[in-house]
Amino acid sequence: MKIDRDACWLKKKVDMFELKTYTLKAEGPIASTIREEMPRLFEGIKEVNNTGAINIELVDDVELGAEGFQIIKGSQMKIQATTTKGLLYGIFKLYELLQLNKPIERPIRSIPDQSFRMINHWDNMDGSIERGYAGKSIFYNDNLFRKDYNIVRQYARLLASVGINALSINNVNVHAIETRLILEESLPEVKMLNDIFASYGIKTFLSINFASPKKIGGLKTADPLDEEVVNFWKDIIAKLYRVIPDFGGFVVKADSEGEPGPFKYGRGHDDGANMFGRILKKYGGLCIWRCFVYDCIQDWRNRKIDRARAAYDNFLPLDGKFDDNVILQIKLGPLDFQVREPLSPLFGALRKTNHIIEFQLTQEYTGQQKAIYYQVPVWKEVLDFDTKYDYNPSIVKKLLKNNSPVKEHSGICAVGVVGMDNNWTHHKLMQSNLYAYGQLAWDNQLSSEEIASNWTTLTFSVSKEAHEKITEILTSSRETYALYNAPNGVGFMCKPNHHYGPDIDGYEYDRWGTYHFADREGIGNNRTVQGTKFVTQYSAARCDEYNNLKTCPDEFLLWFHHVNYDYVLQNKKTLIQDIYDNHFLGVERVKNYQETWESLEGVLDEESYRNVKGLLQEQYRVAVEWRDQINTYFYRKSGIPDQQGRKIYS
Repeated sequence: MKIDRDACWLKKKVDMFELKTYTLKAEGPIASTIREEMPRLFEGIKEVNNTGAINIELVDDVELGAEGFQIIKGSQMKIQATTTKGLLYGIFKLYELLQLNKPIERPIRSIPDQSFRMINHWDNMDGSIERGYAGKSIFYNDNLFRKDYNIVRQYARLLASVGINALSINNVNVHAIETRLILEESLPEVKMLNDIFASYGIKTFLSINFASPKKIGGLKTADPLDEEVVNFWKDIIAKLYRVIPDFGGFVVKADSEGEPGPFKYGRGHDDGANMFGRILKKYGGLCIWRCFVYDCIQDWRNRKIDRARAAYDNFLPLDGKFDDNVILQIKLGPLDFQVREPLSPLFGALRKTNHIIEFQLTQEYTGQQKAIYYQVPVWKEVLDFDTKYDYNPSIVKKLLKNNSPVKEHSGICAVGVVGMDNNWTHHKLMQSNLYAYGQLAWDNQLSSEEIASNWTTLTFSVSKEAHEKITEILTSSRETYALYNAPNGVGFMCKPNHHYGPDIDGYEYDRWGTYHFADREGIGNNRTVQGTKFVTQYSAARCDEYNNLKTCPDEFLLWFHHVNYDYVLQNKKTLIQDIYDNHFLGVERVKNYQETWESLEGVLDEESYRNVKGLLQEQYRVAVEWRDQINTYFYRKSGIPDQQGRKIYS
């Protein structure tokens, strides 16, 4: 099925210039892509400069590195880079600048801040996507490859336009059918996908099942130190690289949520990861090893167990023991992408191991692409976060690279968001997160407001007033969602299994270790030095800040402390009144979004207008449920009425 997908920020034509000619003296797959993209991007351009010509050229400029570029407007427009990949990024940037009507008055040099800028797809071969909310997989259907290469190419184009340079194409929870992706029978199709992405400068990775030697190799063990196991993987990897010489490598989820791993054999995660690393190194491949490792069968009665400690406890003792082509992938928070969650303490503490930070593009806990939730404020908070260690720089966006021995093996990844829905993301406005992720991963200095404004300009042709309305909705949406969600960092008050909508006690007596411990006196998890001691995993300065009730930020209060309902926050409200006020305000803000959006009828294209209008109705419905269930629950627990006398369904 061939669909002319809504191409997001690449759909509009540049109408202020006309491209008369361009020159490119380079060959290879990416050079061929550039030759395809030039007329496609700049069709209808009237004049780039006096000559109407662009010179696209490879230059010897060490400072630009392998991906940087520069744009020079003089007597002739020039895009320069040391590689064809850099040139491709340069032409997309020129297109963007022209669309944004930004002048090129002096040379523009652009070098990515983060080396790895990756997306992990959680696609299954049956066509489903774990935590996917935009339709079926663009790669697979009915346990076969979908073979819609037109859509894959459009997607590769979107990713390259914002600087994404790597992706994995299957779920980290590798089911039986997906274990066969590494076998020779599947490699021709994997190669087809790999080559499409490679032509846009993107490396392709596969998620693998650690127990594959048993599941598809007929062995009795998957012990990473067993010679037969090592030989199994040597054979698999040799055949894979014989077919796909530029293959990226493996992503591995091991000893996590039921997935097999080295613990079963009394081995460490360094043993498992290094086995893959040493075999892959011969081919230039990488092993990306996820740190989402914790005991998922916990006893809610035991207040001493704290799942939040797990990543640090498991991986910090191994710092420096991983090979130089192994990369640890660490979730931004200690639990699992909650609306409010502090930074994982591994960042800053880990100093001798390559690592990347993991974001979640898909909105698992944040409205599942039915709600507006622009994620850049979350990502900015963690990238700009000062870990306050006694070295410089101790800010996350800098230490990712500085604390990785091989700086090219550091950076950012994110869990994928797209599906077969015609607008890619189900919710039109949530295309902004895909655009924003690439932009911010490339340039960590960009602000939430600038990225949202640029996306709006690139996506809609509207008046300044309408532009400001859309941008304001985006930039305020994270805070709006947080207002009516679980309060003050406590998290996980959502429905089990699918995580959509409120269920305050849904996980409270379950095995997953995500408890709020609400009682008649108060609420919160005691992670202080008198509690689970989780705070001690941070630097001394951050430990002191979080451990002290008076200095712990209000938004993380219940993450670190169990406090009474009448505890007075830094904003001078009691905790219970803050909960009431926030949940009423959150609903009010969603109602305002509806009114603002309805004022844009006739201004926006009909499809986008109706898409967002309908989804805002659903967001309002769920926001009301969050408000009424949360407020009622805590009124029943505390017995303390709302000071403003508003209706609480007691």
